[in-house]
Amino acid sequence: MSRARTRTGPTTARRARRAERRAHANYTGGVYGSMLAASVVIGAGSLGSFPRTELVLLLLLTGVVFWIAHVHAQLFGARLAQQALDRQVVLHVCRDEWPIVKAAVPPAAVVAVSPLLGLDVRGALWLALSVAVAGQVGWSVAAARRAGASPRLMAATASVNLLIGLLIISFKIVLTH
Repeated sequence: MSRARTRTGPTTARRARRAERRAHANYTGGVYGSMLAASVVIGAGSLGSFPRTELVLLLLLTGVVFWIAHVHAQLFGARLAQQALDRQVVLHVCRDEWPIVKAAVPPAAVVAVSPLLGLDVRGALWLALSVAVAGQVGWSVAAARRAGASPRLMAATASVNLLIGLLIISFKIVLTH
């Protein structure tokens, strides 16, 4: 019996820590990363010989570069003045900023599978842009919901982020015509 407790004890503690992290998750990086992915798609008008591969790499690597920039800024900008850096602090900041990279994955994935959907490169770009904007709206609603916002406030944040996304899409239209 005590053996069963030692096996479930660490598992239960691990689940509790994960639940705690989810409860205090920072969705700002997801919203930011989705906007970043949308801007990458807008700027990807002149890709080379392998446009899909280049766009997938551009989306993912841009997400990683901005993740590194945010981790660096958090660690050496805000955190260093407040507390000493140790492994736990560094891992915590890396985990907190990871949604920036996660937000780039869905647009990159749709570009990667776009040939299976029968889309040409232009169609893949538009689909990736749409997915990035949808991600931006989704991350913002998830943040509002997690914060305990009322349905009205969740609708407002979705609307504001959708308007920002439509503004980004309008930039794509202006730049391609």
